[in-house]
Amino acid sequence: MELNIQTHLSYDFAQPTDVILQIELARIAGQDIEEDALFTTPVKDFSRIPGEHAIGARARMQAEGLVDITYRAKVDVTRPDPDLAVLTAGVPRGLTAEATSFLMPSRYCPSDEFQAFVYAEFQGLAGGPLIAAMRDWIEENFTYDSGASTASTTARESFVQRQGVCRDYAHVMITFARAAGIPARMASGYAPDVDPPDFHAVAEVWLSDAWHFVDATGMAKASEIAVIGVGRDAADVSFLASFGLAELNAQSVKVTLS
Repeated sequence: MELNIQTHLSYDFAQPTDVILQIELARIAGQDIEEDALFTTPVKDFSRIPGEHAIGARARMQAEGLVDITYRAKVDVTRPDPDLAVLTAGVPRGLTAEATSFLMPSRYCPSDEFQAFVYAEFQGLAGGPLIAAMRDWIEENFTYDSGASTASTTARESFVQRQGVCRDYAHVMITFARAAGIPARMASGYAPDVDPPDFHAVAEVWLSDAWHFVDATGMAKASEIAVIGVGRDAADVSFLASFGLAELNAQSVKVTLS
C-alpha cells in the first residue's frame, strides 16, 4: 500500500529552546520509503540521532521565534496483516532481552495493577487469541473522544473513563498485554483512515518471536501503518519534545493513498 504523507507544524518559541522532533519515517522492514524530506525555518545546531531501540530517528535543534516544520514522504507499506489466531506467546523466562524490557510497567502503563482484571476477564485465552480478545474488548467498551484526555492521562485513568484517543487506546492495550505476561510497546506512525487526521499510535505485541501491530481503535491495519518510532509508551515517541515554553500555532497531518 503506497501512502503520501504531508505534515506541518508551526510553533512560537519565546526564547532559545532545545527541541527534539520525531516525525520522520523509520527505515525498517515492512515499509519502503520512496522519497522523504524534512524542512524547517532557520534553526541552530540541527542534527539527528537514532530513535528508541535504533528504530527511526530524532531530529535535534535549538529553536527561537516562529518555527515552521514540514515533512513530506511517499512510502510503500509492504508488511502483511498478522493472523493473531495462530500466533503464540512465550513464557517470560524464555524471552529475548529486547522483548523482556517491554514486560515491565512504565509511566503511562501501570500493568502491575491490572493482573487481576486481565486474569478474570480473559481467563482461558492465551497468545494471539488473547490479544485479539483484549483488542475487541477495548474497541467495544471505549468511546473515541478527542477531548477526553490530556498528555498526562495514564492507562489507569483511560480504563476508568472508558474513553480517549489513539494513544489512550494503545496504552490500555499495552497495559493489558503486559499484565498477561506478553511484551508490548507503543508505535507511532501515519495511517490513511485516522479520523480526525493526526499522528497515530498503536500497540505492538511480541508473539511467535516477532512484533505485531494491534490497533484497538480499529482505524488502521498493520498493512496500512507507516512507522515513525517505538517505545515503552507515549513518553518515548513524542512527535515534539520542547525543553522550554512553546506555543502551538498550527498542526496538520494528511495521509492519502497513491
